[in-house]
Amino acid sequence: MAQDQRLKLQSLLEEVLGSDQVYFQPPATIQMAYPAIVYMRESEKTGFANNLPYSHTKRYVVTVIDRKADSDIPDKVSALPMCRFSRHFTADGLHHDAYNIHF
Repeated sequence: MAQDQRLKLQSLLEEVLGSDQVYFQPPATIQMAYPAIVYMRESEKTGFANNLPYSHTKRYVVTVIDRKADSDIPDKVSALPMCRFSRHFTADGLHHDAYNIHF
């Protein structure tokens, strides 16, 4: 079931990006084409009632990587439910917009 949720997130991110260049925890050796979205699982959020867990949502770090500084892809990602902007940085001439999303 957990994998089903991740695959739903994968599909949603592919829809937002408009391509299949969405990578889950990619190895360092992978050759990416840009724009791309890279995401990884970071933590879980657990809700409790009567001292017992009743809900779990996983938190992912979703990073939009693009050559364009004013790409509209980060705006589309930030509009997703339970998504919060984390930070922006540049590396190797690429712009990275990182978000935390509970899914």
